[in-house]
Amino acid sequence: MKKTLREIADILETDAPSEEFAGAVIEGASINTLTIQPGNLFVPFKGEKTDGHKYVRQAFEKGAGASLWQKGVPDQPSDLPIIVVNDPEEALQKLAAAYRLENHFKVVAITGSNGKTTTKDMIAGVLSTKYSVQKTEGNFNNNLGLPLTMLNIRESTDVAVLEMGMSGFGEIELLSNIATPDIAVITNIGESHLQDLGSRENIAKAKFEIISGLNENGILFYYGDEPLLKNLVAQTEGLKCASYGYEETNGLYPRNTVIDDAGSRVQLGTEETWVSIPVLGRHNVLNGLATIRTALHLGLTLEEIEEGFAKTEMTSMRMERVEGAHGEVFINDAYNASPTSMLAALQFLEEAKAQGKKIAVLGDMLELGDNEEQFHREIGQKINFNEIPVLLAFGPRSRWLAEEALERSPLVYWFDQHDELITELKKHLSEGDLVLVKGSRGMQLEKVIEAFK
Repeated sequence: MKKTLREIADILETDAPSEEFAGAVIEGASINTLTIQPGNLFVPFKGEKTDGHKYVRQAFEKGAGASLWQKGVPDQPSDLPIIVVNDPEEALQKLAAAYRLENHFKVVAITGSNGKTTTKDMIAGVLSTKYSVQKTEGNFNNNLGLPLTMLNIRESTDVAVLEMGMSGFGEIELLSNIATPDIAVITNIGESHLQDLGSRENIAKAKFEIISGLNENGILFYYGDEPLLKNLVAQTEGLKCASYGYEETNGLYPRNTVIDDAGSRVQLGTEETWVSIPVLGRHNVLNGLATIRTALHLGLTLEEIEEGFAKTEMTSMRMERVEGAHGEVFINDAYNASPTSMLAALQFLEEAKAQGKKIAVLGDMLELGDNEEQFHREIGQKINFNEIPVLLAFGPRSRWLAEEALERSPLVYWFDQHDELITELKKHLSEGDLVLVKGSRGMQLEKVIEAFK
């Protein structure tokens, strides 16, 4: 976004600052004085623990070009370029929606229970072989992060790849209506947010809200092996869509798949060409298929897609390979966890080749609601100890997982302190061992890997 304060005030249907400031040009927006860039519009929020209005002067000291200010908040500066609004959050979203409508870049919007960030990284990386691409950075995928991302998209950008997260109904709908996607992608339906939504059926409905903002010629690409998504698609008249998945009933599927230590290679449906997907795990084949679907739709050839995959940079802590200091190998998948993603990561560990033994370090899966004990116990029951002989569990909920696993193997250990887990892991670890580290974000299991670098 590059606009004068007068233009911003007009979009927000409020009074512009004095003539002294009205012609000042603003570029982009920020809610954080630590990362604000010169010329940004600062957007202060009143949170539970702090009030962003306290940092407005600091934002200007860091180079802010202007700031919003919530009507009724006292001590508004009179000597600075300020635009007064009823609600800064709504104003931010309104600005983002207006910026989107007046620019011609394509928007690819991605949601799903698992794989959103990996798919976002893949799509952005592959499309970069042909287009100027910007993507959601970090976890800026909510009601604040998405509009901030959009306002910082350069006018020269061809494609914006936007991640959309949620915890309840209505949230994806809001984001979709702001972004008005040309392409929407639903990666899968898992168990994350059962605590808030109560069932996988409701999770599917909440994710399916992504179609609400699809522009007139927009299309949905969805995981076609998921019955809940197939049902929602069948119930939606006039929806332009196409599926991908392992089943041959999908429009795009892998006729052959080879999994190795570098990722996977797939031969698509009726194609003779093989495409390499350089991300670990059989489950990431599906994220690769979503990427291929999107790239083909936007005019890339399979050769360009292959080139793009090779250059793609992935966000950390998603099936990230980390070399230990003494020849061991860690798979850092500690960003988040649900039953679906936990089983997928364990499947990878079972199938992976290792010079030494395989070890699983598993932490709590959060936000699973009333059935959290059942989900953890089921994971403990499904671990293949013939392939994964050592299990270290971490966190209060993972005690259930460990209890089930102990029925089948003696090499099962449970901890509630990182240092105790690290001490025990050192006793088992040898050169050439392969260690999967997987848990929800709140478990901070990356600390375990840091101890062995």
